[in-house]
Amino acid sequence: MNANLFTPDRKLTPYWWEATPRPPIAAARVPDAVDVAIIGSGYTGLHAALQIARDGRSTLVVDAEDAGWGCSTRNGGQISTSIKPTYEELADRHGPQRAFDILKEGHRSLAWTNEFITAEKIDCDFGVVGRFHAAHNPKQFATLARRVTRQPRGLEVETLVVPRDQQRTELGTDAYHGGVIYLGHASLDPARYHQGLLARVLAAGATVVSRCPVTALDRNRGGFSVVTPQGTTRAREVVIATNGYTGKLTPWLRRRVIPIGSYMIATEPLPEEQVRRLIPNNRILSDTRKVVFYYRASPDQRRILFGGRVSNNETDPEISGPRLHAEMVKIFPELAATRISYSWCGFVAYTFDELAHIGRNDGLHYAMGYCGSGVGMAGYLGMRLGQQVLGLDAGRTALDDLRFQTRPLYTGNPWFLAPSVHYYRWKDRQGG
Repeated sequence: MNANLFTPDRKLTPYWWEATPRPPIAAARVPDAVDVAIIGSGYTGLHAALQIARDGRSTLVVDAEDAGWGCSTRNGGQISTSIKPTYEELADRHGPQRAFDILKEGHRSLAWTNEFITAEKIDCDFGVVGRFHAAHNPKQFATLARRVTRQPRGLEVETLVVPRDQQRTELGTDAYHGGVIYLGHASLDPARYHQGLLARVLAAGATVVSRCPVTALDRNRGGFSVVTPQGTTRAREVVIATNGYTGKLTPWLRRRVIPIGSYMIATEPLPEEQVRRLIPNNRILSDTRKVVFYYRASPDQRRILFGGRVSNNETDPEISGPRLHAEMVKIFPELAATRISYSWCGFVAYTFDELAHIGRNDGLHYAMGYCGSGVGMAGYLGMRLGQQVLGLDAGRTALDDLRFQTRPLYTGNPWFLAPSVHYYRWKDRQGG
């Protein structure tokens, strides 16, 4: 570790927690019985809980850690249309109509997040700021430009192509080869968003119990017994909302999601004019690498928040921080002397088909596998999952009933991750 890169008061917790620490929820025993028990208190679990509790059902949310301790408050606060595969890729797998419908769900997740935050008056620095998606080589720029000028009919999104000679109007660097602005993409403060959502769940009458790991989940005639150190509750329905933290409690799901560490740093405070020079229009940023970097200015435009994957294996934030700093300096050389105030990580969940999944298995409802795009999609599918638990037709999605793939010998430990990252880094260097 290069200790000189850290400020003396550096913290290995998310930057977002400074203004919005994890909420103190009084210790409590779980109720003896509820209509619905939800395991996981991130965006998915809380949005499902909000739908169910507002319908008048008794609702319990439990989490092994503090509420929102996982990636719901550790992410970069970037919101996109969430679906990674292209229309062509999805059409090959599922046919043209299903491909169209799946991509439309991504569009709906972005629009719905905006609508929800507005309707609920959640103060979380939400803004439709647009994303500049930068090409890391000329081939990728050509691909990006071609793709946005040939969008499938009915799936068009508003974009602007920015060639390299105009790049500095969007990003203060010459490290890229132009890019595309997705004008509808948005940003927020993820911890404040989570806190506002939690407040509404509690106001709706749901019970939230933190630091309450579920140690056993037993099916019985009336539903499930949910066993925790704070007591056992009988639940007619159970929702699994654990995403990148899915563990041995649900082995079928654990075999179908790949936990991947995503790392972030926040710089020490910078002059506002410097941040505005580096990110002139306060966009959110990402690039075309397979092993992607994503970054933005902090909501007060005084820091650069920079994230990505910087190791073939999982590592700790004291090691990942300097590695992220080195990558940031490749993009912004003038930040070479800038120190790190915060370094942290969280686990996202990828899937083998790069799609989120929602459904029911062995009586358990679930939604997970957002593939790094969970700020919008996790809340949207959590909401739809809550509607499904209530038996509402509105809960149907184009992602329902997709085959949730696994691989032989995979039990939840991604042994293949290190060689895969090494391979994709090699492809990025080769211009892939």
